[in-house]
Amino acid sequence: MPRHDHDAGGPADLLAAKAALRDEVWTAMREAHVARFPGAVGRIPSFTGSEAAAERLRATPEWAKARTIKANPDAAQWPVRQRALEDGKLVYMAVPRLAEPEPFFLLDPEDLADTPRKASSIKGASRSARRVRVDELTPVDLVVAGSVAAGMDGARLGKGGGFSDLEFALASEAGLIGASTVVVTTVHPLQVRRAGEIPETSHDVRVDLVVTPDRVIDCRGDHRRAPGRIDWDALTEEKIAAIPLLAALPRGRRDEQDPEGRLLR
Repeated sequence: MPRHDHDAGGPADLLAAKAALRDEVWTAMREAHVARFPGAVGRIPSFTGSEAAAERLRATPEWAKARTIKANPDAAQWPVRQRALEDGKLVYMAVPRLAEPEPFFLLDPEDLADTPRKASSIKGASRSARRVRVDELTPVDLVVAGSVAAGMDGARLGKGGGFSDLEFALASEAGLIGASTVVVTTVHPLQVRRAGEIPETSHDVRVDLVVTPDRVIDCRGDHRRAPGRIDWDALTEEKIAAIPLLAALPRGRRDEQDPEGRLLR
């Protein structure tokens, strides 16, 4: 399978270190037989116990307070999206690879064509959701991110495409995600890494809670999340061309950001 970071920008040694750690996690999950079909390699792995992890997240105060959730579209977090709809929460689900001019699905629990289980799948979202632009989103209380690995310090490793960080940056620049927005991920215990083990760049988004089937790891400590912003220097021309929302931004405005990191309109 081609590496998802083939069009990623950034230092080659850092990209190589991240790729090596992904391979390590994917191999461990495959050998332990905890990755569900179609397997772990090259993906945000759908893992044994993802339903239990979703239930554990569901029992947290952060979940109870959230009314609007932004979630990744991967199968590993399908149980989380399902429970969000069951609990009456509004769900924004990213279109895979942000490959449309309207890069989010809006799932309204009051207006679903199918059951919450079916509607929260990628296929079901095409029936129950409507596509929305970033400027149509409302403020988000909880962000659910998929991970290949998650650190005890909140560091997160995706599959290499950088789409989760871009989604976060786009929503942040639109003023929909702020310092009080909680970021979580659900993973198998084999995906949890020690603090400092996951290589990071300045634009990588840390999570506040790492949730496994057995425990909730609160990673917030004393760290503060910087305002999200698009790091244009870390984007290759190939990546920009593949994402309509980025490609549509005039070149002259890409550096027009205020001190909080929001694009000036």
